[in-house]
Amino acid sequence: MLYKIFNFYKEGFFSMRIGRKLWLIIGIKLFILFVILKLFFFNDFLSSKFSTNQQKANYVFDEITNIKR
Repeated sequence: MLYKIFNFYKEGFFSMRIGRKLWLIIGIKLFILFVILKLFFFNDFLSSKFSTNQQKANYVFDEITNIKR
């Protein structure tokens, strides 16, 4: 049963023409979003400011519960 399902999708994917290019574009976009942007733009803020998990948790809790206007 699982082999039939896998084979169905495998044959469908290999018979695509435009679909392969679209999946390639989707893969490249996901790579850029999750790998490249993470490395260069989203630094590890909490680890640079706090040393223990309890300090990090307290900071996040304070930031979530305090409404700044």
